[in-house]
Amino acid sequence: MAAKKLSRPLPKWAKSPSSSRFKSHNPNTIFDHNLLGLEPSIPDPLPTVSLSPPAPRHLLAKFLQSHLPPSFTAADLLQFLRRRLRHHPSFAPYDLHVFLWAASSSDTFRHDHSTYEHMVRSLTASFRLDSLRLLLQFLLLHPCSCSGDGTSAGIFSCPRLPQIYRTAMSAFAGAGRLDAAADALADARRSIDGRPDPALYNLLIHAHSRSGDHQRAVEWYEIMLKDRVKPDSHTFNILINSACRNSELMSAADWFRKMKTKNLEPNVVSFNTLIRQFFREKRFKEGIGIAHEMLDLGFRLSIATCEILVHGLCREGRTEEAVKLLTDLMAKGVVPDDFDCFMLVEKLCQEEKVETAMEMVELFMKKGKTVGVVTCTTLIEGLRKSGKLEESYGVMKLTLEKGMLPDRITFNCLMEDLCGFGRAIDANELRVLAMKKGFDPDGVTFSILARGFAREGRKREGERVVDEMLDAGFIANIATYNRLMKELQTG
Repeated sequence: MAAKKLSRPLPKWAKSPSSSRFKSHNPNTIFDHNLLGLEPSIPDPLPTVSLSPPAPRHLLAKFLQSHLPPSFTAADLLQFLRRRLRHHPSFAPYDLHVFLWAASSSDTFRHDHSTYEHMVRSLTASFRLDSLRLLLQFLLLHPCSCSGDGTSAGIFSCPRLPQIYRTAMSAFAGAGRLDAAADALADARRSIDGRPDPALYNLLIHAHSRSGDHQRAVEWYEIMLKDRVKPDSHTFNILINSACRNSELMSAADWFRKMKTKNLEPNVVSFNTLIRQFFREKRFKEGIGIAHEMLDLGFRLSIATCEILVHGLCREGRTEEAVKLLTDLMAKGVVPDDFDCFMLVEKLCQEEKVETAMEMVELFMKKGKTVGVVTCTTLIEGLRKSGKLEESYGVMKLTLEKGMLPDRITFNCLMEDLCGFGRAIDANELRVLAMKKGFDPDGVTFSILARGFAREGRKREGERVVDEMLDAGFIANIATYNRLMKELQTG
């Protein structure tokens, strides 16, 4: 492929190194030519390195003479670019100038894939996309030394070319410069032996899909087939998602079926995309049916799948259906261990269905599934507001025993409720258990306990709490201490 004839004559700057008038590595010639149309003036500073303007170019020549050997190789240049030039506040913007100067300064020097990869990444990271496009043109006309014997172009292309073009195309697509990405793909097709990687086409298909141009994404899929490049699962997932973005559910289903005809197995992403679109269109029965079909085909539900199903039903107020579905999936043992039922518990508590919420949390704990501290505190707060103090106390104790620490506000509110119902002893036991697990009480926690013991006439227990407050530094002065002790005396 590297020996292909070009469709247009080479520009003046594209002559081979042997025809260059720079026969030695002389840094003073770095601006004597105008390769790729680069201006010989001082380039703009790179914000990623420094906001100060680069140094004058005559200082760069001295810098090169100091750090590059007289007859350097591509490995020497790469080391110089990485270690000396890349982070230099004054010379970093000159990296492309140095790269091009090296290519034309000697008959024996040729860039290899490592220097090309470094420059592509450098231009991408600093968002110099115009220079990146010119670098790809230079690569097309000055192939990597891996393409031949090191002195002339060979019949095989460099194996690192696909990654180089992929990096460049990703940068163009991310910046919305889809024409430049398409040009880069055209260059890749001319440079790479055999058929290009499907990932290169996927980048363009995804970029058009993300921009909302579904028709153009489909056209690139057709170009992919025309170039005899076999699409992969990612290709169809992108097209399914693109159709769903444009509310074309039937088209998405067609892509799903076409995926199977290409002998490609749908994956979790394919199913999740379809389920989400069914739920967006409020076709919950069909969406749940897709999930069951997914299980029948031997796929396991992912956390994202469960979130789409449960959260989608909860957002539409279908909490009973969500509970039934989740209970059924739990019975089948297909719910991922890391899936947390927080949103379902929150919705049930908002609808004052705290008993059902508690049953779901108990089921998850019994099955060894993840129940986060936020889920537990949400349930505790729901039970507390519903007047179910004993159940709220039990969930808090279980939460602490499992090593999960609630927030202070929830903990203090429960402590105050317990003390208000004459259960200061239980509140204090809960506080001691929490501190053993690493909970850090504040002054409000101790004040609630002290007043609770005072109301119940438990002077000795109250004095112990006040002494702990004093040791912890929560009593600011003697007047506060005397007031607390007086409350314990008078009850």
